[in-house]
Amino acid sequence: MKTEQARAGEFLLSEAESDRSRTQVTVTGGSYEAGTVMGQLTADGKFTDLKTSGTDGNQNAAGVLYSRVDASAGDMQAVLIDLDAQVIDDLLVWPDGITAAKKDAAVTALLAKGIKVRSGAI
Repeated sequence: MKTEQARAGEFLLSEAESDRSRTQVTVTGGSYEAGTVMGQLTADGKFTDLKTSGTDGNQNAAGVLYSRVDASAGDMQAVLIDLDAQVIDDLLVWPDGITAAKKDAAVTALLAKGIKVRSGAI
């Protein structure tokens, strides 16, 4: 049986017009699915998946990856939803084993950017 990967932007409920919610960024350090909650590294400004135990900036939610990207062999350009959007929680990719408190902190950080995380499959 094949499992379908998340489609680009599938997690989006709404976003600002004229691509105002989208920013071209540099992604590093792995292969990530659409809807992955991302953190931004302080040292170089690149983005990687949220790591709640991190200490280099990626412990803070900075946006949501729009589409799948494989940056495991080197940095890649990608689109990040980082402003004025509504996203569906059930379709986001959170770190394995994230605690309720850490997820709440990430949701709060996204909300500060105008990204509202909605529960369920609205």
